[in-house]
Amino acid sequence: MPEPSAWILTDGKAGDEGQCLGVTDALGLAPEIRRVAPRAPSSWLMPWGPIDPREAPARAASPIAPPFPDLLVASGRRAVPYVRAVKRASGGRTFTVFLKDPRTGAGTADLIWVPDYDAIHGPNVIRTLTPPHRVSRERLAAARADPDPRLAGLRRPRVGVLAGGHSRHLRYTDADVARFLSRLTDLARADASLMITASRRTPPGLRDALVRLAAAHGGFFWDGTGANPYVALLALADAVVVTADSANMVGEAAATGAPVLLFELPQAYAKHRAFFEALRRRAVLRPFTGRLEAYTYEPLDSTPAVAQAVAAHLARHRRALGLIEAG
Repeated sequence: MPEPSAWILTDGKAGDEGQCLGVTDALGLAPEIRRVAPRAPSSWLMPWGPIDPREAPARAASPIAPPFPDLLVASGRRAVPYVRAVKRASGGRTFTVFLKDPRTGAGTADLIWVPDYDAIHGPNVIRTLTPPHRVSRERLAAARADPDPRLAGLRRPRVGVLAGGHSRHLRYTDADVARFLSRLTDLARADASLMITASRRTPPGLRDALVRLAAAHGGFFWDGTGANPYVALLALADAVVVTADSANMVGEAAATGAPVLLFELPQAYAKHRAFFEALRRRAVLRPFTGRLEAYTYEPLDSTPAVAQAVAAHLARHRRALGLIEAG
């Protein structure tokens, strides 16, 4: 029997797309990547309003043009109306999964995943502590078995630095940047090798300073050339420093089993603070003070559990449609 066809549907944000890919990776699927780009005034009404009529399924260039998939995994506010549109246009055949709270209720998709701290509830809502992602146990093991030569030669301790940036919920202040750089400099002066990767959201001034810091102390900064070393960096890290603007990056770091040191930001999203507190209680997370911390914990990765729930619900849906035999 052929494997189910699948789409990933987002507006192209790396964090949203990465979560969706984590789920389809764990399911062993090779999805089509579909990206919506609604324009005003339709985009102003999302997630509650209709899709942009210029992206309607009947249009050949539409991101949701048929043939429709067996499985649709989506994330992001602007994808919500398109999830509903695919469900209608497919005649209910497509099984829809939405990652994170769609803000439009549990009926938005056939199955919804949310982190434990979100308020949405329903029989089709699944919850886990950490978000789904692509930093799987298998990928970490492969990166350790065949280490990236750009990183393997760095002296230990090697510290992964996941630098985020401005988000919908916060802006880095000059004081935040200065505090972060000062603490990283303390680490580098204590002979730790910094392996740094920045986000598309990282302020240019911070990014430039991180480049200089890595160069001055014999560290590594990924400048976008060559293969993305993100998983390799996490796999080889003796500790991971991560900024508090991204729950996704913190969740990925928690999959390593290495100490996760959080650079705290006073303006951090309240829901993220609840997530961080839960990780502190699980002895996964400690504050980043400019010094290394040595401790261990069982790596956390909720992605397999999310994928298993999707697989079970999808199989039930396909049996109801008569696409697979009951068993």
